[in-house]
Amino acid sequence: MPFPFVLPTTSPFSFSKHFSSDSHPSLPLSASTYRGVLRDCLKKHKRLPPHEQSSNLGNVILALNNYIPYLLVLDEGLGSRPVAGEEIDVLLKDTPTLQWRSTISDNPIPGRDRGKIKIASLEYEIYFVLSILGYSQTLLARASLHPLYSSANASPSTEQRTLAITTATKHLLSAASVHDYISTRTDQLSSDPPCVDITKTAFRAFSSLAMAEATLLAVLKDDPYPAAVAQDRNKNDKEWMIKAPEIPKVRAHLFARLCLAAAEHAANAHSLLSTASGKGKVDADLLKYVEDLRKTGRGKACRFFGIDAELGGQTGVGIAWLQAGTYELGFSSARKEDGSKKSLSLGRLKKDWTEKKEDKRIEKGAAWGSDAGRLEESRVIEMLDKKWNKMNDTINTKIIPQIGPLMASMPSGREIHSMKPFVPPTLDLSVLEAMRAPPDRVDDYGSAEDSDEEGGGQTPVGAFPGTKTDYRSESRNNYF
Repeated sequence: MPFPFVLPTTSPFSFSKHFSSDSHPSLPLSASTYRGVLRDCLKKHKRLPPHEQSSNLGNVILALNNYIPYLLVLDEGLGSRPVAGEEIDVLLKDTPTLQWRSTISDNPIPGRDRGKIKIASLEYEIYFVLSILGYSQTLLARASLHPLYSSANASPSTEQRTLAITTATKHLLSAASVHDYISTRTDQLSSDPPCVDITKTAFRAFSSLAMAEATLLAVLKDDPYPAAVAQDRNKNDKEWMIKAPEIPKVRAHLFARLCLAAAEHAANAHSLLSTASGKGKVDADLLKYVEDLRKTGRGKACRFFGIDAELGGQTGVGIAWLQAGTYELGFSSARKEDGSKKSLSLGRLKKDWTEKKEDKRIEKGAAWGSDAGRLEESRVIEMLDKKWNKMNDTINTKIIPQIGPLMASMPSGREIHSMKPFVPPTLDLSVLEAMRAPPDRVDDYGSAEDSDEEGGGQTPVGAFPGTKTDYRSESRNNYF
């Protein structure tokens, strides 16, 4: 369910050409070394197939945690601030120029990689690197949740399901704290950022987005209906005889308020991203995902209000809440306002086609969940709507009220998670003391070849496979 962020990539850079340190001469070289490792790791991650990228996230986070301390020490040294009791003296030789590839900005040319953004500030480098850490935590949450929706194997047990959701929640809360930390750091600069990826509003939006997703996971952990729906369509699951799920009345109302809180976080994120300042606009797919997440939160809240009403014997009110949930999700109701069934429409066929397409994405492990769980929630509502309408039509007929007054009576949301402050990784005192020695080699990390496609360039259109190098110039490593 969490958004499938694409990790940015960067060009090579040598800190020794732009920074020097009289107190710790090896500091610029060490920073260049670990930055080079991170750059190679990001390039490798980009080349991997989508289903293999999740297993490589651990390497990306390791490379980030190794590079971030050196980057922050350089930044502290520029301000002549002590680190772990050590006096750090860093001098700026000339203005550095670093390049990062934007990943959340709108792509002006669909189908091609976005161009790299040139930044001339060490602070912007910190923003990009820390944002990758936040993206990686979100992607780890996606990897943890994938088995819950995949039908390639038998449905996970209750313990496995709880463990997956708990792990994903931990990663999302970590991502929220990282983005909140960066948004606080942005107060240090008054200049406008070169791209929307590293703006204060974007970081605040990502923090709210992660909190919204983590709040919905708190509900999913004890919500048996999505698991029942997923198990019902899983052909590899052998436990087809399952007990009807039950939810206590009090918890149903609590879950509804938690879902409303998640919808409020998503609405805040959408508002921030829509008004983010900087060059370029936010990617349309990201904006659509955030809006879909808001709809999913409100749709879930309506479902739980309906469950609360049905458990209290108000079946008609419960059905009305399900209709309200369908409306909040943006789908057409299965019944007209007068209670008569609708005939099969083009919208229904489109929805069925979309569901099948989403199931295939889940199996491939690529770009699944891009609708923020709207389709999955609609399946749950349809299951309950079919069951409750059958009961209401045959056993205890209740009047189904209008959904307008019900939606107007929804309460405010209720928070469940608290955000812990992010503590960046630091260097040990022994490592700082070791960098008082002069560098033992030349810092040549800025002279490496860097192609625009991070992997040797794309094959020219119309070229026969295996002849890509024939289209390069011998004097310049560029295409004609």
